[in-house]
Amino acid sequence: MSIAETSVDVAVSPRAGEAEALARRRKAAEWRFKVYGIAAIAISLAFLVILFSTIVGKGYTAFLQSSIKLDIFFDPAEIDPSGTRKIEDLRNANYPKLAASALYQLIPANGDDRRARREAGQLLSQSVDLQLRDLVLENPSLIGTTQPVWVLARSDVDALLKGSVSRDTPEDRRKVTDRQIVWIDKLVADGRLEMKFNTGLFTSGNSSQAETAGLAVALIGSFFMMATVLLLAVPLGVAAAIYLQELAPKNRWTDLIEVNINNLAAVPSIVFGLLGLAVFINFAGLPRSASLVGGLVLTLMTLPTIIIATRAAVAAVPPSIREAALGVGASQMQTILHHVLPLAMPGILTGTIIGLAKALGETAPLLMIGMVAFVIDLPSSPLDSATALPVQVYMWATEAERGFVERTAAATLVLLGFMIAMNAVAIVLRQRFTRKW
Repeated sequence: MSIAETSVDVAVSPRAGEAEALARRRKAAEWRFKVYGIAAIAISLAFLVILFSTIVGKGYTAFLQSSIKLDIFFDPAEIDPSGTRKIEDLRNANYPKLAASALYQLIPANGDDRRARREAGQLLSQSVDLQLRDLVLENPSLIGTTQPVWVLARSDVDALLKGSVSRDTPEDRRKVTDRQIVWIDKLVADGRLEMKFNTGLFTSGNSSQAETAGLAVALIGSFFMMATVLLLAVPLGVAAAIYLQELAPKNRWTDLIEVNINNLAAVPSIVFGLLGLAVFINFAGLPRSASLVGGLVLTLMTLPTIIIATRAAVAAVPPSIREAALGVGASQMQTILHHVLPLAMPGILTGTIIGLAKALGETAPLLMIGMVAFVIDLPSSPLDSATALPVQVYMWATEAERGFVERTAAATLVLLGFMIAMNAVAIVLRQRFTRKW
């Protein structure tokens, strides 16, 4: 080997070592970045699991409700003393007395002990009169007969059976007395006190008693609002997006409109609530707490999201599709309706459903238009007073009674279920309408 070759090797070797060190540092940096990414995902999933497990752990019990089986004697002297079957008499009868009399036959509540009778009566829900009254109004032939009826237990009894109230807690620190616990155990042993599926959670309106509070008003109100958003926001948003993307001239006015649409998408939702309060209620005179007003407010809030998503979907269609359609003689509208829209449909549907899901979970704008009202009767039209699922969650979360804790978690589960279902529909529709070109 010559002296020149030796010099070259000596000069190149340090550079080769630096390149190897640089490659090792680069691989180490890539490895660290992957570790950071995996750690971030793992932490996010851990928090998600904790969140869902907490909500499920607190809310699944609300789908079950304690009920007591009583042999009710529908005493004609109490219900219909005149024997005329008048609706007023049937409505105003002393049904709690009938339930209490049936309960006294099952537990040792001495008739001379007023305190014992009072504690026995506290095992029953305050809604027992409504339950029995509805049975009689539906079937007056029950008068004069003895029928087995499952009536709701009070929420404190329900909490004890579900373990929310510990038996080891001193008597002066819990709402269920030791004597009531003895009676409860006897009713359970006799098969008179059981946990049943809580259909009232989905069929009853709001109530001040946890055992009778339901989501029916919120479900109907949310349905009316989502129907309003679907009928107004979707056609208006899609039409506006197509016009801005395909037909509108590019000038300062369209640029101003686009900037404002993007800004509206970032406006806090409570601002839309203030706008709805000023325009739809104070100016237009629409009824407060109505689902229609809530739907109009959510329509305004959802429009920018739909417009932006639709424009992005339309812009993603290759220009060659438009050029080919125009080249074979199609008009601009034919090109848009027959070629551009079908190809953009997956993105449009995805953006629309995501916008609807976002609107379903909004609370602040609905609070501003009065949808936080205490509504018992089920709304029959969008103009009737109602509330919404997220607002119902907020209302129950502010209640002090223990039974509303599980109701709040259960309502959150129902709301999350609808959100997950809507996102799943968006994924399915996207796969269903996706076309390859």
